[in-house]
Amino acid sequence: MTGQVRTVDGRVAGRRGQATRQKLLDCLGEMLNSSPYRDVRVIDVARKAGTSPATFYQYFPDVEGAVLELAESMARDSASLSELVAGRSWAGRSGRQAAEDLVEGFLSFWRKNDAILRVVDLGAAEGDKRFHKIRTRILNSVANPLADSVKDLQAKGRGVDPDVSAPAVAGSLVAMLAAAASQQKGFQSSGVKQSELRPSLALLVHLGVTGRKPAK
Repeated sequence: MTGQVRTVDGRVAGRRGQATRQKLLDCLGEMLNSSPYRDVRVIDVARKAGTSPATFYQYFPDVEGAVLELAESMARDSASLSELVAGRSWAGRSGRQAAEDLVEGFLSFWRKNDAILRVVDLGAAEGDKRFHKIRTRILNSVANPLADSVKDLQAKGRGVDPDVSAPAVAGSLVAMLAAAASQQKGFQSSGVKQSELRPSLALLVHLGVTGRKPAK
């Protein structure tokens, strides 16, 4: 049956077991908000969830395995980011709104998942292919439809120069958004307000996609 939750040894978890497993994941997610990934121990997660390490090991091989479950869940949720771009008009004021919606949605997604995204970035940077694959899925949920938008404008004789690679433009814009999103707290400490950051990013996105400043 699709959606079955299994224990490490392959048994199908019942409703109570699924609830325990989810509580362990929820507690781990909370701990990642306040503790470095490498410092989180199985016994601490189990204690926070009100259960034992033995129970934890019924569902996950180790902390990293549980983190990967959280990351996979987040990657599935990132599919909704595609809706911020797919099918949107980039003409006139609609284009301005599309750019603003993309920036707002992207930054909000990053803030909501900041703790697990930091772990994903760390794993990817260290060469772990599992984390790299998850990070790529998340970024591609925006990069792919964004590239389609650039191609569509190029085909109509609008947007950026037709000799420019649409995937390269889209990938560059998404990399910029990811870098900015991961540094939101850093921007604030440097005196850059969120109210200033969003329109600046939206301007750059609009310029990248259309080759023009957004309509007022």
